[in-house]
Amino acid sequence: MKKILLTVALMMGVVTASWAGGLMTNTNYHIAFDRMMARGATFEIDGVFSNPAGLAWGHEGWQLSLNFQKPWQNRDIKLTTQTGSHTYEGKASAPIVPALFASYKKDRWAVSGMLGIVGSGGFVEYKEGVPMFNLLMQSMLASNGITPDQYTLDSEMKGKQYIYGGQVNFTYKIIDCLSAAVGIRANYYDGYYRGHVVAKDHPLLGEVAKLLLDVDQKGWGWTPIVALDFHKGGLTLAARYEFRTKINPKNETNVLDAGLGTATIAALMAADPQGAQAKLQNLQTTLGAYTAAYQDGERTRYDMPALFSIAAGYEFTPKLRATLEYHFFDDKNAKMANDRQKELKHGTHEFLAGLEYDINDKFTISCGGQRTDYGLSDGYQQNTSFACDSYSIGLGGAWNINEKVRLNAGYFISLYSDYDKQASYGKETYSRTNNVIGLGIDYRF
Repeated sequence: MKKILLTVALMMGVVTASWAGGLMTNTNYHIAFDRMMARGATFEIDGVFSNPAGLAWGHEGWQLSLNFQKPWQNRDIKLTTQTGSHTYEGKASAPIVPALFASYKKDRWAVSGMLGIVGSGGFVEYKEGVPMFNLLMQSMLASNGITPDQYTLDSEMKGKQYIYGGQVNFTYKIIDCLSAAVGIRANYYDGYYRGHVVAKDHPLLGEVAKLLLDVDQKGWGWTPIVALDFHKGGLTLAARYEFRTKINPKNETNVLDAGLGTATIAALMAADPQGAQAKLQNLQTTLGAYTAAYQDGERTRYDMPALFSIAAGYEFTPKLRATLEYHFFDDKNAKMANDRQKELKHGTHEFLAGLEYDINDKFTISCGGQRTDYGLSDGYQQNTSFACDSYSIGLGGAWNINEKVRLNAGYFISLYSDYDKQASYGKETYSRTNNVIGLGIDYRF
């Protein structure tokens, strides 16, 4: 039971990002990312996030952009033991997710802002629970003489995790080839975690044991941002730095209950009064220690890591543009629940490349790719929160309906590498799939 309660802590990270980006940070807000990936050298409206200093060379006057994306993902855990294998299917989803951009430029100045889901974003559900919870419950009961053939195991886990963000930037062209920007983003964390593992339907004891958790969490954090852009001829060099965001959500605990059923306790006491009393006392002490962090009003850290981004873009011809980009997320210095960030081998490295071509004045096509390396380790990977390194491929296009209106459409898929972890009860294989489609409209006036 001690081990089971320890894993309750890990439910605090049950939903990880189903979009592009680091462990806690999204990078795809605008459809231009979906269709090209590397957008760190853009002067278009999506530069509000990816290159705010570059807006100094953007459209003179107002720009607005409204984008809608639909991500869907599976996160499965395959457990292989000496007796066979079973896959626990995790269904992750999100509704159609909007993002809004706006900017105004006049001469050397520009001011811009955006609203969107800046971290994580979605729901996940394991209708059969996860191996760690189920097998540890069975182990705990077996140590008290209750075998799996004497009860039915009812297990389920689900969670939600969103970080909503509102960002404002101020951009200034210092000299004709160099601009700078400063910004600030407010981040609102909203999540819940629901889970249960119940051993029930014993012919004599009824409900044998249970583990119940229902916790809502909410919290705020602030992200300062600085950026530079050098632009001369067809060459653009851009850099952006987002400082670490401290987010310390507060628990709103609805249910937190774990232990043996009353009939089970009575049966143990009748069979071995002295031994049972010692076991129950130890259980009570353990429960108190490991449920303390999840009591109502307690807090759990969910920092968004510092992000350093550099990009080089080049316009080969008035119709053909390409960009290379690199991101570093300093995850090892961003606090997570139970200091789990210390288990990572390094922060997240991302390498991106994108190509864009104007067929004519009306139509543009683009494609791109991204490699993500999280620095994963067995100690970091858990049933309730895991990641897999990936390659992502995006493609799509834009239609200039008229001089003021542009329609963007894009799709990207992430191809994940399975992660194998040897647990005490067998081998676990973590696997993921991820797809995103998007449609957006830009308006200039």
